[in-house]
Amino acid sequence: LLATFLYRLQKDLEEVRELLKKTSRKRIHDVLLAEKNKIEKEIKNQPLLKVKAEVSEDERPPPTGYTVKINNYAWDQSDKFVKIYITLNGVQHLPAENVQVHFTERSFDLLVKNLHNKNYTMTFNNLLKPISVDGSSQKIKTDMVLILCKKKQEEKWECLTQVEKESKEKEKASYDTSDPSEGLMNLLKKMYVEGDDEMKRSINKAWVESREKQAKEDLSIDI
Repeated sequence: LLATFLYRLQKDLEEVRELLKKTSRKRIHDVLLAEKNKIEKEIKNQPLLKVKAEVSEDERPPPTGYTVKINNYAWDQSDKFVKIYITLNGVQHLPAENVQVHFTERSFDLLVKNLHNKNYTMTFNNLLKPISVDGSSQKIKTDMVLILCKKKQEEKWECLTQVEKESKEKEKASYDTSDPSEGLMNLLKKMYVEGDDEMKRSINKAWVESREKQAKEDLSIDI
């Protein structure tokens, strides 16, 4: 859940930054800048929440057979491999057989057994491209599991899963239009619906002032 929330915040931040580059209206620019600062603050505060959660969890004795679903990871790629990095403190001290990865052509499952009296799992289904089961593997490093998915074709992956790709395309379609101002309006509508009272007041004020300015410009042209 934390990883999904952070992903959405990052996507919102990217869109706001792009729209800041496009808008020439000072009031709209100020509203977007305030939203950008707000999102950056939320992202900055997330690791603190994560640390607190981990500390409180470590203070409690785990129940028998307690299994943790891994949501946090990083990934990279080369021409031949997609690399997934999973941080697990102390994993290098486990017997090799306690770290198991099962690969299929479009998925993999990770199971780490009995690490600090817990089991850890991660599943990726519907990988963006097919992988070679025989060529894929895992490596145990200090406080980390590295999963190497061998690409069947040496091509760049824009994301890890088909679901991520469809989500990105859907979000892009919502805001990328032939008219830049239409994309800006779509984002402002989204910010208004999801924002707090202060954000709604700022957007309303910006909208009213923008309309008044436009009306004055139109009047001066008519005169």
